[in-house]
Amino acid sequence: MTGDIVAAAKLIGAGLAVIGIAGAGVGIGIVVNGALQGMARNPDASGNLLTNMILGIAFAEAQAIYCLVIAFLILFVF
Repeated sequence: MTGDIVAAAKLIGAGLAVIGIAGAGVGIGIVVNGALQGMARNPDASGNLLTNMILGIAFAEAQAIYCLVIAFLILFVF
């Protein structure tokens, strides 16, 4: 009985850890939206905006990777 409760708690904890991936998806959408609007308003600044957009996407994606690592740690290590 206690093993079943621990297994269920591990699955619930991993599921809650993966919720942070939704934040990464929203963050990537906001970054790309802002960069595209800036490029549409000022095409001369597209090089600088593209660089900042790629950095923003990388930081938002790092959040998703951290959430995934935490979920895997909960599932397979603890």
